[in-house]
Amino acid sequence: MGAGYVGLVTGLCFADMGNNITCIDVVETRINDLNQGRMPIYEKGLEELLKKHLASGNFRATKDINAIIDSDVTFICVGTPSRSDGSLDMTFVKKAAESAGKVLKKKAGYHVVVVKSTVTPTTTETLVLQALERTSGKKVGNDLGLAMNPEFLKEGVAVADFKSPDRIIIGGIDHRSQAVVRSLYSSFDCPMLEMPLATAEMIKVASNSFLATKISFVNEMGNICKGLGIDFRQVAEGMGYDQRIGKLFLRSGCGFGGSCFPKDVKGICAEAKRRKMDPILLKAVLKVNQTQPLRLVKLLEKHIPKLEGKHISVLGLAFKPDTDDVREASSWAVVTELLRQGAVVSAYDPKAMDNFRKGCPDIRYCGSAKQCVKDADAVLIVTEWKEFADPTLYGDKLVIDGRGITKTINYEGICW
Repeated sequence: MGAGYVGLVTGLCFADMGNNITCIDVVETRINDLNQGRMPIYEKGLEELLKKHLASGNFRATKDINAIIDSDVTFICVGTPSRSDGSLDMTFVKKAAESAGKVLKKKAGYHVVVVKSTVTPTTTETLVLQALERTSGKKVGNDLGLAMNPEFLKEGVAVADFKSPDRIIIGGIDHRSQAVVRSLYSSFDCPMLEMPLATAEMIKVASNSFLATKISFVNEMGNICKGLGIDFRQVAEGMGYDQRIGKLFLRSGCGFGGSCFPKDVKGICAEAKRRKMDPILLKAVLKVNQTQPLRLVKLLEKHIPKLEGKHISVLGLAFKPDTDDVREASSWAVVTELLRQGAVVSAYDPKAMDNFRKGCPDIRYCGSAKQCVKDADAVLIVTEWKEFADPTLYGDKLVIDGRGITKTINYEGICW
């Protein structure tokens, strides 16, 4: 249930393992596109899987919720967007559980519902369980199984992550529910951990919150290094050999974004506040990340104090390379601040311009990096697409590099 990022990656990868997958969504145009072999999102390798398994018959998309009757397991993969206070909106999860329950009322035999959406801990055992029992008239733990199976997919390499996971987490209402989910992953050679529902939910949130914390930490260290005239990239290399720290997620830059890290940290902060706790560290993580993209503009102002009327090129709009996802991307803060100061902004991204244009239609979008840079007074690198690493692209133009991917004649790095 849910033909978004998580639902499509999960469904198509399960189809590639030989399972028969029906993807249910309420958006008719998305369903039609999928059944015609057109992907609504960009994710490396996913379109090829879609075409392969439309042809094999292992995958189909539909609006018909009654398709659940012919399945053994239903995964809830709908969105849980942030509310204004940072808490996660469970409206779609609740509706999905209620819709599934209404159909399962008519189905004979055992059926397992698995929550894969990222939710606030305790959601599955309270909201989802209650919605299923109320609408189906059946008892969870008897007629119905209930599990929580969080995803750990990195955008850009999600298919590879699904097929070669670090671990598989299976929260369950009982061992029977967990056994069904475990059977889906029986061919995987990785640690498979079974635990209570809320524990599985918390592992997902805690993992993302830790990674976000690591990023904000290295960004703050990078900012200090910049002030001291130290290249943080060399500092990170020296730190990474410590096995307690590790080499991953030590790259400083202009901040994290995407659909997971900002939302999950805000969500657990809101839940802690609701329970009268003060998540001091996590609030600081968000504050550092909020201000980090603006450092690019501050560095630009060192070289060009008055930005009004200046032509500024922004390279990269997606929150990371190999995706078209602009949710919570650093580019939003950068472009907004440039426009506030009266700059004339041109932008280029290999995949994300259509998505960015929906929220920012009034800047100039270019057909190539070369075109974007051509008439610029300065260039800001916001996303580390490989094509932006070529120093010949920039000539002697001023480059403010937010990701550390190039080195040019007239260059300033964000943390080095």
